[in-house]
Amino acid sequence: MITTDITLFIQIVNMVVLMFLLNGVLYKPIKNILRERSEKLRGMEDSISKFEKNAKLRQEEVDAKMAKASGRAKAALDGARAEAQAAGDEKLSAIRADADATKEAKLAELRADIERARTSLKSNLDGFATDMASKILGRSL
Repeated sequence: MITTDITLFIQIVNMVVLMFLLNGVLYKPIKNILRERSEKLRGMEDSISKFEKNAKLRQEEVDAKMAKASGRAKAALDGARAEAQAAGDEKLSAIRADADATKEAKLAELRADIERARTSLKSNLDGFATDMASKILGRSL
């Protein structure tokens, strides 16, 4: 059985002293460490959210710049295409005009050759007719 003598009071005093000592030596430093750690974590979380926000803003800036650059590149490409198309059309029309001029010159030359041949044949037609008639008839005319 438990007897209530002086040892009980000594044990109670011993427990109270031990609680104060443990509180001062162990519990308070651990609580301070835990509090500092939670504050540090909160600070890190704030920094992380700040960095994420900055990263998001920078990504939006990059996207906007990329869209703007893409628009400029597309405009430059369209301009270059139009310029190349115009130059190609101009060269093609020059080639066509040159081909048409060459064709007309060749046709004129051919017509002139035909006309010369026709006049040559017309001038010799009487001679051919008499030669043919002599050959057909077998005698000279």
